[in-house]
Amino acid sequence: MKKTVLITGGAGFIGSNFTGYLFKKYPDYRIIVLDCLTYAGGIDNFDPEMLRNKERFELVYGNICNNDLVDELVSNADIVVHFAAETHVTRSIYDNLIFFQTDTLGTQSVANAVSKHKKRIEKFIHISTSEVYGTANSDTMKEDEHPLLPMSPYAAAKAGADRLVYSYWATYDIPVVIVRPFNNYGSRQHLEKVIPRFITNCLLNEPITVHGDGSAQRDWVNVEDTCQAIDKIMSGDIEKLKGQVINIGTGKSISIKTIAEIIVEKMERPKSLITYTDDRPGQVFRHTADIEKARKLLGWQPKISFESGLEKTIDWYRNNQEWWETRLWMRKIPIINKDGKKIIH
Repeated sequence: MKKTVLITGGAGFIGSNFTGYLFKKYPDYRIIVLDCLTYAGGIDNFDPEMLRNKERFELVYGNICNNDLVDELVSNADIVVHFAAETHVTRSIYDNLIFFQTDTLGTQSVANAVSKHKKRIEKFIHISTSEVYGTANSDTMKEDEHPLLPMSPYAAAKAGADRLVYSYWATYDIPVVIVRPFNNYGSRQHLEKVIPRFITNCLLNEPITVHGDGSAQRDWVNVEDTCQAIDKIMSGDIEKLKGQVINIGTGKSISIKTIAEIIVEKMERPKSLITYTDDRPGQVFRHTADIEKARKLLGWQPKISFESGLEKTIDWYRNNQEWWETRLWMRKIPIINKDGKKIIH
């Protein structure tokens, strides 16, 4: 069945992977990407074949805070998948205004347009984040039980957006499904994120910097598994999914220190490359998803093991040096900790 899918933030990491996934799987779909092409997104994240296919793919350069533009694009869509956001925890600590403008007010712009055109819109899939939970207060984090305790300006802005779209479902009955992905990794992820930063540092034979003692744990899910989960939502029964919040993760967590050790071993680098610095303000110390709802509602569970997914990711960065060399300047970000001391991310 022919559909038009609007993907906001589709030039970013998860967004571009999902856009490519849809383009390959659904030849009848028309895909419109709205992106303001900040440092975290780029045209080089798209397959050239997709860029050449004007009938099936359209890239619109613009900001989701532009209400008129968003309204026009939403009015022509059947499904809206909303990725667009500022996403870097560390950067939100010293430059927080843009996070609330984009993540919260930008989401309001999209939600307002969906509300206005809800007779046309089949599904509005809002991509939230596990960061809204803060540090886990239980073995796994369950969508309807774990409190939202955001610990950084980024997490707070996303928590605001998460609850905003939920309130629009409760008030205006918009067909929204809220997705909370845990830590994604894979190809085309910006070097400000920990796994590509560690990999590219190894490729350059430069030190790997770990915050604190490296004991902070995350649930690492491969971006390909995340794309499949979102696809399941797109094809699911909206009457069962509307208003639901769904975690996307693995149910397992791995520490940052362990990640660093695995990467240096796989890349045949000495453990002496691993160095330690002060802990980051607003650090989340453990994240582990409860994915039972995803299993029950979507029939989804992750298929890619961390070891195989990491090996594939390392190979991608090895083979795409030209892509990541242009982004090297973003690997190190100076921030000020609680004691007023400058540390490097």
